[in-house]
This record gives sequence, C-alpha cells and structure tokens, in this order.
Amino acid sequence: MKLKLPKSKVTIACFILFSIFNLNAQAQEVITLQKAIDLTLERNLTIKQSLFTEALTDQDLKQSKYNLLPNLTAGPQASFNFGRNIDPSTNQFINQRIFALSGNASSQLTIFQGGQLRNQIITNRLQLDADRSSTAKVKNDLILNVVTTYLSVLTNQDLVAAALQQIDIAKITLDRAQKSYDAGNQTLADLSQAKAQLSTADLNYTTAENQYELSVLTLKQYMEMPPSTNITIEKPDISKLRDISTVFDPESVLKTALSVNPDINLAEARQKVAAQRISIAKGSYYPSIVLFGQAGSNYSDARKLLGGGNYPFFTQLKDNFNQSAGVSLQIPIFGRFTARTSVRKARISLENAEVTAQLARTNLGKIIYQAVWDVRAADKKYVSTQQTYEANKEAFNVIQQRYNVGLVNSLDYNTSLTNLNKSQFDLIQAKYEVVFRSKIIDYYLGNPIKL
Repeated sequence: MKLKLPKSKVTIACFILFSIFNLNAQAQEVITLQKAIDLTLERNLTIKQSLFTEALTDQDLKQSKYNLLPNLTAGPQASFNFGRNIDPSTNQFINQRIFALSGNASSQLTIFQGGQLRNQIITNRLQLDADRSSTAKVKNDLILNVVTTYLSVLTNQDLVAAALQQIDIAKITLDRAQKSYDAGNQTLADLSQAKAQLSTADLNYTTAENQYELSVLTLKQYMEMPPSTNITIEKPDISKLRDISTVFDPESVLKTALSVNPDINLAEARQKVAAQRISIAKGSYYPSIVLFGQAGSNYSDARKLLGGGNYPFFTQLKDNFNQSAGVSLQIPIFGRFTARTSVRKARISLENAEVTAQLARTNLGKIIYQAVWDVRAADKKYVSTQQTYEANKEAFNVIQQRYNVGLVNSLDYNTSLTNLNKSQFDLIQAKYEVVFRSKIIDYYLGNPIKL
C-alpha cells in the first residue's frame, strides 16, 4: 500500500529540502588563490604584530622631532608653617603661623647637543623604513607560503580523485576475479592478488585524503580561519596556463631580485640604521648648550605694609615677581670612557650589519641559482613522467585486453595496474611542481603570483 501525500505537503517538503541544500551550498565558502592571499594579508596575526612594531617606531620618530621644542614646567606650592619659621617673602625669622604661596614656571631649549637630536630623528626615520621592510618581508613570506600550500591542496585533490579511480578499477578487477574463481578459471592466489590490490587502493585513498585535509587545515591557519569552517578550493585549469616559464637566466633573475627582495631591503635598511647610530654615539664627545628661562613669585600672609596694614595678595605677587634667563654649558671632561665605549659598540654593530647584508645577498644568490635549476629539473621531470604515464597506460590497455581473454595471469595484470597508478600519481605531482617552481621565480622577481 502506497501512502499518497497531499500536494501542499509535497510542496512544503520539497521547499524544506531545497532550503537545506541551499544553506549547505551557501556555507561552502569558495576560496581562490587571490582570495586566500587577500584574507591572509588582512587577518594574519604575524602581519598585525609587524604593523604594531611600525606604529611604535613611528611614535618614536614623532617624539624625536618633538624633542627639538622647548619644554615648559610650572611648580606652584602652598603651605602652612607653624612655630619659628622664615617668612618666604622677607626671609626674616618669625614665630607665628604663616600661610605661604609660591610658584614658578621654567623652560629649557637645547641649542646644541653634539648633533644627537638631529641624528636621532634621522635614525628613527631609517628605523621606520627598516620596520616597513620587515613588514614587507613578512607579507612576501606569507604569500609564498600560501601559494605553496594552495598548490599542495590542488595536488592532493587530484591525488584523491586518482585514488578513487584506483578503487573503482580495483573493485571491478576483484569482481571479475571472484567470478572467474567461482567458475574455476582462476586460483585462490589470483583472487588474493585482486583483494590485495583493492586494499592497496583503499590505503592510497586514505593517505591522499589525510594529506588533503592537512593541507587545507594549513591554508585555513594562514587565513586565520577556524578549522571547522567549510571551504571549497577553486581549482584552476593548470593545463591552460600560458605564463609558465621554465627557462631563466640566473644572473638576470639575481640582479632583479637584489633590488626588490624584501630580505635584502631589510638587511640594507638595518645597515643604514647602524651607521647612523655611530653619529649619535659620537655626539657624547661634544659639549651641550642649553638656553633656559624662569619666572616666579610668592605670597605670605605674615608680610605687612610699612604702616602695619595687610599686604594685598595680588600686590604681593606683583611686587615679588622675578625672572631669569641664561645659557648653560656642559662640557664632558671624563665620563669613565662611556662615550668611547658607545662609539666602539656602534661601529661593531655596523660591521655586523654589513656582514649580515652581505650574507643575505650571498644566500639570495644561492637560492636563485637553486630555484632556476629546480624549475629546469621539474620541467624535465614532467616530460619524463608524461612519457612514462602514456607508456604505462598503453601497456595496461594491452594487458587488460589479454587478461580479459585469459592470456595474462593476475600477477602481471596487477603489476601493470600498479605501475599505471604510480605513474599517474607521479604525473600529477610533477605537473604541479612545474607550476610551483615557476611561481617561485616570479616571487623572487617581484611579480604578482597568479594562477
């Protein structure tokens, strides 16, 4: 007996199923390579930390400029004095309670300090450039990591698909072997070979699936996404890419990389900072000249007019108003070799920065040459794996036809199938390796990385 639902209920059920399907579809966020890069640059915490460092250095630069301005301080003071005291207005001893009020304002302006103020501004400006280069390095390194991981995800996707194809073929083979064994045309060993082939295919699928999930998780971490976020990685058609170059001149690549690579820019920026700090340290050898000024007044309720009357508050402040201005000169004579030690340490820091910069250039040269060799080797490997795959595919088709008519045993058939599967895996990996190695060169040339 069939249960027939009213049309209205069928419509509602279809609407609910459609809504659930639509929600699941919307929950899958499609991630392209460019979107993965943009989200990483927007959200990654390492970049935010580097930007905070930039902001702090920017404040140091502003403060070093403010240090050229005169300062201004005020010091008002009020007190009740009891017993024998000195009247602050008359400087005479009296024995009574006194309410006294005084205040002053002072200002200082550094005229000369061995050039340290100006050199500190220059140093902070150079340090800000260095911090910006550091941020650029962090961003570039993350972009390279995202591209690497993205290509790894694509590779693992294809490996999963290939592993599923292996399982389908192994199931068909096992079914055929089981029927042949039941009919008495094959031995138990042949059947066991087919079962082992299916088990191997299942293991390859599990391994490929785990590698895929791990690479997706790594990509999410770069984008600062919760691991539970559902995403779909957009797969570009690698075969249609037209800008995949595999032939590069290492010297030409190195020349360009030396001018745009953030590692080199950072090392050279820090070298400039170290050189400028020598000038700051040398400033301690010179005298400093400071222009100062001060103004103040005071009031005391114990002070009287000549006739004995109270001395009005504002009249006292006016009469006691005093000012001073002058120049202070401080000459360093012996400071326990502090200045000399500071200069020597600054020079050592500069030498270290120069060596670090040279080391960065040397390492970049090694990396560039290795990258050029790697892309050439990857291209040759891809051609070789293509030929191997086509040969194994052709051989398997022949052996499969002969196996179907009983002219080839199961051992030869399974060996041929294993060789075909392995060559397919190798071809997938070689294809993406060519793309990756080429994009590495683009990275060092400062070109945007796109798929």
